[in-house]
Amino acid sequence: MRLYKHAFITSALVMASSAALAAPASADAATGTPTAPPPITVLSQQHAVTPGTDFFVTPTGDTGSYANGPEIVDPSGKVVWFHAVPQGQTAGDFKVQTYRGQPVLTWWQGTGFGGLSSGTDYIYDNHYRQIAAVHAGDGLTTDGHEFLITPWNTALVLSYKTTTADLTSIGGPADQSVVDGVVQEIDIPTGRVLWQWDSADHVPYAQSEQPLPTSAATPWDWFHINAVHFDTNGDLLIDARDTWTTYEVDPHSGKIVWQLGGKASSFTLKAAPGTSLDNAGEIFAWQHDPEALGGGVYTVFDDESAGTPEYPVSRVVTLKLDPRTHVATLLSAVDQPEGLVASSQGNAQTTRAGELVVGWGSLPYFSAYAPSGRLLLNAEFPSGVNTYRAYAFPWPAGPRK
Repeated sequence: MRLYKHAFITSALVMASSAALAAPASADAATGTPTAPPPITVLSQQHAVTPGTDFFVTPTGDTGSYANGPEIVDPSGKVVWFHAVPQGQTAGDFKVQTYRGQPVLTWWQGTGFGGLSSGTDYIYDNHYRQIAAVHAGDGLTTDGHEFLITPWNTALVLSYKTTTADLTSIGGPADQSVVDGVVQEIDIPTGRVLWQWDSADHVPYAQSEQPLPTSAATPWDWFHINAVHFDTNGDLLIDARDTWTTYEVDPHSGKIVWQLGGKASSFTLKAAPGTSLDNAGEIFAWQHDPEALGGGVYTVFDDESAGTPEYPVSRVVTLKLDPRTHVATLLSAVDQPEGLVASSQGNAQTTRAGELVVGWGSLPYFSAYAPSGRLLLNAEFPSGVNTYRAYAFPWPAGPRK
């Protein structure tokens, strides 16, 4: 993989002006299958911040009343575009990226999201036409947590790989079924694997916070890879929910440069005045989506739960790393507006204008905040529906062809 000083794709955010951001659900006349997305209710909102952007979400739920799929919603409350995926499938990580110099829509679509998933990463042009489909290679299946197009027009995809490991050193069986996390760089036109990183090659199983299963035959999801991003220096940020750790990885050698959080953190953790570490003494736990903002500052979506909360509320944390002193300082935290805890999923996007767009994971909400931390928008899906991530981007759509 080439070293590249990555320029983050960011955008300003516009607040929606209506209370409902989608039309009532409808169904296919012949089959009765839902074809429309769920309504989105704006619980609170302020004035528009910067015009020219849309919301990008993937409403997902098994309610039987609405379709799953990638959806664009404009600031006036109109559904710009919605792609209903086949019944039984879900979509994830729907966003605007750049491919061969042009803005494109990308998302994952498939089954088993959050487990041993299998699906396809799609690229659509601004006329809503499919121009590429990307799969993991070497016999692996494509996971839905992340689909990232590199500045040199390859793709970074995630996969979960089941294998067997000897865990007697940590009190487990000698033949435990385990689920490793894999990153692959894929040549988009050919599907050829250009580079691969496997968690089992670099991270000890002992770093996991996930309890061992009672049976050796039950796959142990010890790592649970959920993100791969570029740091501002060109290294990769690889996130593992089940080790409570973000790993800085050299894209040439695959070696871990540093670890943030978890049992083997490279940094001493501390909280700035007015902030607090969680009950386990961590900045985050069961987290998602580390994003580099520059100057050693990062945001992380801090779930704080995989069923039993480590902290009373999910939040987005902003922290600063000092490589000289090896100290990671929690600078600020934005709490979930209803004071709830998300047991999975979630993201936090910082826009060019400094607003924060948050998808609250397994909770049926997404929100937006001013740079000061003031809540600008809080929107809700119907019960049983959520979006894995939520983004805001400008989208220069052309006419459909």
